[in-house]
Amino acid sequence: MPTPGDAPGLKWGIIAPGGIANRFARAIRAHTRQEIAAVGSRSLERAQQFAERYQIEKAYGSYEELVADPEVQAIYVSSPHSQHCEQALLSIAGGKHVLVEKAFARNAADGQLMVDAARQAGVALMEAMWTRFLPGIDIIRQLLADGALGDIRLVAADHGQDLRHVPRLLDPDTAGGALLDLGVYVISFAAFALGQPGAITARGSLLDSGVDAQEAMILNGYAAHPGAEAVLHATMSARTPTTAIICGTDGRIELDSDFYTPQPVHFIAPDNTRLTSPSPRVHLHQALCYEAEHFATMVAEGRTESEWLPLEETLEILRTMDEVRAQLGVRFPGE
Repeated sequence: MPTPGDAPGLKWGIIAPGGIANRFARAIRAHTRQEIAAVGSRSLERAQQFAERYQIEKAYGSYEELVADPEVQAIYVSSPHSQHCEQALLSIAGGKHVLVEKAFARNAADGQLMVDAARQAGVALMEAMWTRFLPGIDIIRQLLADGALGDIRLVAADHGQDLRHVPRLLDPDTAGGALLDLGVYVISFAAFALGQPGAITARGSLLDSGVDAQEAMILNGYAAHPGAEAVLHATMSARTPTTAIICGTDGRIELDSDFYTPQPVHFIAPDNTRLTSPSPRVHLHQALCYEAEHFATMVAEGRTESEWLPLEETLEILRTMDEVRAQLGVRFPGE
């Protein structure tokens, strides 16, 4: 893995200066050469407060003004899922490269619009699934490529947090629910290890507002891994262990809680011999720097999509989530 700070700097604009945008800004300021040139919000006061906090030169009271800034090379879209498509399309139309917070879009149809627009415009587009770009995941990527686990039989992962106090997650209008905020991590992890499933079975429960409170999912029918299954769970109503495993005929990989953050990787052989990678040098959300570095390197090299998270894989993950929601009976307004 490249050392944070190695990638050439981009001039970034941030759309929607909320919680995850604050974490992103702190991470790239601390560990990279990336520059936040401007921030845009529907509230000029909010944009100005964010700009002052991170010594950003320009603050705009609209997204259109931000995208029109000729100095901005890349846009980080950090708004709720329901707004990702509109804001990504706006940024792409302005000729900007775009990093879109996960989940990439509220559904696969919106995601396809974004991908088609970026490809036509020739700009870089990537989902900000930060887990995919962590050093520990690169270790797992190499173990899988080397066949160190043998034939994979099981991927299991859970992600549970008590987020019932977060208004946007209770609201169908903002594409709320556990799946797009928490379930996307376990589904993306399974896709990373196994590819895309041929069959999906999902059960769960809904809140009174109609969004999903939790879901249990079994995914199988993997073309590249016959006989393998993914057993996944997500909930926004309780704190769970939030661990992950990949089990094969020649060994298994274990990730401790919280598996989606920077973690040592444990490899356990059939005789229970255990190897553990070094502890990560960058902790918790400071590790958002890795996705920014990967994206900046893509842009510098003239590439428009990631080899570690191709756009077609992002779309397949959205299609999986669409199917889970369909089986649970969750529909967002306008679908």
